[in-house]
Amino acid sequence: MTINKVAVIGSGVMGSGIAAQIANAGVPVVLLDIKLPDKDLAAAAIERMLKTDPAPFMHPKNAKLIKTGNLEDDLNLLSECDWIVEVVLEDPKVKFETYQKIDRSRKKSSIVSSNTSTIPLKYLIKGQSEEFARDFLITHFFNPPRYMRLLELVTGSQTRADIISEITQFCDVKLGKGVVPCHDTPGFIANRLGVYWMQMGVNAAVEMAVPIEVADAVFGKPLGIPKTGIFGLIDLVGIDLMPKLAESLLTTLPPQDDYRRIYKDFGFVRGMISEGFTGRKGKGGFYRLDAQKKKYVLKLAGDEFTQDMYVPQSKVIDLPSLELGKQGLRAVLSAPDLGGQYAKAVLLPTLAYAASLVPEIADRIEDIDEAMRLGYNWKRGPFEMIDELGAAWVAEQLTAMGIAVPALIQKVGAASFYRIEGGKPQAFGVDGTYHDIARAQGVLLLKDIKLNAKPVFKTASAAVWDIGDGVLCLEFTGKMNALDDQVFAAVEWIVGNTGPEKDYKALVIYNEGSVFSAGANLGLALFAANIAMWEQIDQLIAAGQKAYQALKFAPFPVVAAPSNLALGGGCEILLHADAVQAHAETYCGLVEVGVGFIPGWGGCKEMLLRYTELERQQNRKLTGGHKIWFSPDHSPMGAARKAFEVIGTAQVAKSADDAKSIGYLRPQDGVTMNRDRLLYDAKARALSLIDGYTPPVACNDIKLAGPSGKMALDLAVEDLRLSGKATPYDVVVAGALARVLTGGDEGDWTHAMSEEDILKLEREEFIKLAKNPQTLARVEHMLNTGKPLRN
Repeated sequence: MTINKVAVIGSGVMGSGIAAQIANAGVPVVLLDIKLPDKDLAAAAIERMLKTDPAPFMHPKNAKLIKTGNLEDDLNLLSECDWIVEVVLEDPKVKFETYQKIDRSRKKSSIVSSNTSTIPLKYLIKGQSEEFARDFLITHFFNPPRYMRLLELVTGSQTRADIISEITQFCDVKLGKGVVPCHDTPGFIANRLGVYWMQMGVNAAVEMAVPIEVADAVFGKPLGIPKTGIFGLIDLVGIDLMPKLAESLLTTLPPQDDYRRIYKDFGFVRGMISEGFTGRKGKGGFYRLDAQKKKYVLKLAGDEFTQDMYVPQSKVIDLPSLELGKQGLRAVLSAPDLGGQYAKAVLLPTLAYAASLVPEIADRIEDIDEAMRLGYNWKRGPFEMIDELGAAWVAEQLTAMGIAVPALIQKVGAASFYRIEGGKPQAFGVDGTYHDIARAQGVLLLKDIKLNAKPVFKTASAAVWDIGDGVLCLEFTGKMNALDDQVFAAVEWIVGNTGPEKDYKALVIYNEGSVFSAGANLGLALFAANIAMWEQIDQLIAAGQKAYQALKFAPFPVVAAPSNLALGGGCEILLHADAVQAHAETYCGLVEVGVGFIPGWGGCKEMLLRYTELERQQNRKLTGGHKIWFSPDHSPMGAARKAFEVIGTAQVAKSADDAKSIGYLRPQDGVTMNRDRLLYDAKARALSLIDGYTPPVACNDIKLAGPSGKMALDLAVEDLRLSGKATPYDVVVAGALARVLTGGDEGDWTHAMSEEDILKLEREEFIKLAKNPQTLARVEHMLNTGKPLRN
């Protein structure tokens, strides 16, 4: 069976978000909700999502794949669908009635699933037909569905094996999910552990009188947990949701479950909910802003809630434990200060709880770790944390705290839950032996390759890996994967050792960092500028141009495989590749103007070439469904204007799909939905290009408008300055950009320029800007604050 069309029942935030992600995969969706006399709920949900930020849709055009309707007039549409996802109220009675409607209208053997977060499957299929039970499973998405990768998959004893395989494959490959199999138990994996962890966090903060901002500071970066911490996370998901989750768990958990022991019904929480302080969606929560945007935080004092409990939020938290994260988890938990004591009091019982639930909630520890990494964005799952702390040390600490040591921790003893054996990763099982961690077909990870190999070439900022079949992988390794001369040295080695007559035939540019590349090493640039090393800066720009041109015209195919941020020089490297295989969540852009520069490694040149070619093909062209607008006159200014607009406003694509609309990616560039499949897909793309590969020919026929064209662009910027939309230094930077994009003094509609001519202009203007103190002020401000300076 192949899933070609999907229905989603329920158009609330979760249901509409699931529908949007399915549409993002290019699959048609039917979205149905209850019928109201004066409102089309499903249609209203689509309109709401088109205005939502962060956007549920990877591109607004994807909304056209969703057909809306209601559960009275449009149930016949279900007969066209291969998979029907129920996302209605967490009420067994409502779900039962919905399933009855679905079962009467669906086609034979179609798959039906529930997005329930708390209700076990055995209760959901009670009273339904045997055929329905065979076609039914739970697919628990996390919110927001586009951005949260976890999908918990729960099946029953009657669920057909073929639909388990089909749903797993579809959600993995098409929707980009990390599909984690769970047992049919309350809360499944992530919420079972996550709710326990949050309850422990609130309990300990109250009992130990830990200020909320201290609690969240230690349960953030020091422990590899998102900066929302515990209380910030509760604010995010909604304080009013917590009692509902607790009620559901307390109704269904086994009598001996430890959550029953730790659960506390705090009066101040009930008070906050009753007065509308439900978190970010309400008047505020544990954190709030006043009318002047001043930050306040709740002071935990007593069991009754009053608004007088809000106090100004501390700007600086001075605790030694907050600085110990780099030394490892044990250093944080062993710190004698309040942060260390709190971390220990919350984390160790949570790790013990996780270990006690195997194999009740899942058969494998790696599934539990994966669920917490993907569902709660923890850097490490609970068993990975135990390994870092040391299982024996954890057992010793638990005993000292009067907490029973789980059998699984006792069984692993002084060993670890994970190990490398024969170059393969293995995990400790409940049977007391280690088992290979299997990767799905189509998954290739650089971290696995590293277990059996060393780089074939390495510098301080890059490593080159042999990933098999004659394909090399260039990995950036510096902070934020910044680009510098050490990366260019690696490119030079690759170009000299790859080609038709060499052992290596193709290159993939890829890494598994949190960002693909944040661009040039700004710290190095600032240092060089502060001591007037202009020649060295010029050499760096020249070296980058040489490296990028070498990749573009190399006698072998180059495939770039970005994920997350690809900014500045990171975006420029995409522009010079033969092909791009991008993760769907790729956010790329030429953002140099924000720090007072212009693209200097060929970004201006490549955007001019792309827009010129697109304009030649057809004005207002519809390319692969992506509209790119140009001037109606087909003059050389059309491409220049478009490049000026995109680069001058530091436009960043909000997805790979969006990048195609802007022009950073081409219509033929590939998109991979699942991050874990990116390297495999990129390698396959590289291999497909090897036979008969011919490098591109340099363009020597670039015609630009010259000084008259620059004047037109300058006038447009001046209008923005007069209206307050551009700062005085924006005008200076835009002038430099305009000069490059119009060909400088030699630009003329009748005069052909080469790629090298444009690169020369990029270098000239880049150096001029580097010598300007206002550019240096922008760079320094960005390095210190992470935000652009509007000078």
